[in-house]
Amino acid sequence: MKEMRGLLRFYRGLSTLSNRQARPKAGIVGSRCGFCGTQSNSKSHPSFGLLVDIDGVLVRGRMPIPAAKKSFEKLVDSQGQFVVPVVFVTNAGNCLRQTKADQLSHILGVPITQDQVIMSHSPLRMLKKFHDKCVLVSGQGPVLEIAKNLGFKNVVSIDMLRESFPLLDMVDHNRRPKLPSNPVVNLPKVEAVILFGEPIRWETNLQLIIDVLLTNGNLSGTHQTQKTPHLPLLACNMDLMWMAEAHSPRFGHGTFLVCLENIYKKITGEDLKYDALMGKPSELTYHFAEYLIRNQTMQRQWKLPITSLYAIGDNLMTDIYGGNLYNRYLEERVARKNPKAIAKMVAATGSTTAVPQEEEIDNPWESELALPSATSCKSVLVCTGVYNPNAEVPSDANHCIKETVFHGHRDFRFDPALVEPSYIVQDVAEAVDLIFEQEKFVTQ
Repeated sequence: MKEMRGLLRFYRGLSTLSNRQARPKAGIVGSRCGFCGTQSNSKSHPSFGLLVDIDGVLVRGRMPIPAAKKSFEKLVDSQGQFVVPVVFVTNAGNCLRQTKADQLSHILGVPITQDQVIMSHSPLRMLKKFHDKCVLVSGQGPVLEIAKNLGFKNVVSIDMLRESFPLLDMVDHNRRPKLPSNPVVNLPKVEAVILFGEPIRWETNLQLIIDVLLTNGNLSGTHQTQKTPHLPLLACNMDLMWMAEAHSPRFGHGTFLVCLENIYKKITGEDLKYDALMGKPSELTYHFAEYLIRNQTMQRQWKLPITSLYAIGDNLMTDIYGGNLYNRYLEERVARKNPKAIAKMVAATGSTTAVPQEEEIDNPWESELALPSATSCKSVLVCTGVYNPNAEVPSDANHCIKETVFHGHRDFRFDPALVEPSYIVQDVAEAVDLIFEQEKFVTQ
């Protein structure tokens, strides 16, 4: 398979240049037992937070990665409390936050609460304008319970649609109705569609979602393919692939979205439009993660504001892209408040119209979560999941970039700078060592 070979090789080479000191430092720190000889300005009050991916960083399938438990020896004290604010950010969307927290606690042997977990669908609780609409949900697991837990009051599943309109699902001959049947129209009209994650029966989900979009939620009607806006569509988890126990990555929800987008365009000639995309690398997910980091800081009564975030992950196109995209957003916020930066922008463009205004840029969710306190988000790439460090460095890096197959979502443009990690380390234990050293943080 083509596993972004060109890009991986390029950044493998990049790591040997830009992060040559990262690996030795992490090893030295680990052997010096708590950064002996290094003074900390923060004592036990951290000014940074960790955004940690799960699959490929802490676990592979249901098996913990050995380095994960080692990392928690530094992250958790003898009383079982985290010494720094940590949020576990996963693009999984097939269960409740509490369920995922319980799974992690069991696998890793560390008490983790639901307030430390972000699923790909978690930011949906902020999109309150959709909560009173009748929404169709696609995915697997307890999708109805997940939707209601997020605040949606009127929810319909793909299975409920199929039962009410048995003639719509015709790909599997063994599931076709044995006798002629009429629609059992006992469901309200669908007003929006939410895609939680990859479903089990792709052909059924693809067919019925397309039916809903092309009939404007009225499945008793016929497809209307003329150029009209379709129903609101919200999607969680854009991962094309993810890492489980198998040697190579497996299809993720992003692959399902590619199928849906191409079917819709083939039928209508128009692009499928999303009202919101959630999960990494969406800024919305990182903004929500920072909100939870700040909450942990307040609950623990740590004195210092959180000014630095570290996003630890194994996937260039989600974890690294997302962390760097949020860092760019934070830098732009700082620049807008810096007179020197604004003057420099005006001098470069010759016009004040190029300077972004606060009201034009601030995102709609900021009023829900309050403005960020962080000024940077550094990305840390580990080699225990999707990223493959065992590729040779190409002789021509520029040519390599041009040939790269972009595995990110259609609506996110490929920007080489956004998939360049701040650091590359072997595993999450090395990542924690490196971050603690960068922050001069020692536990007491």
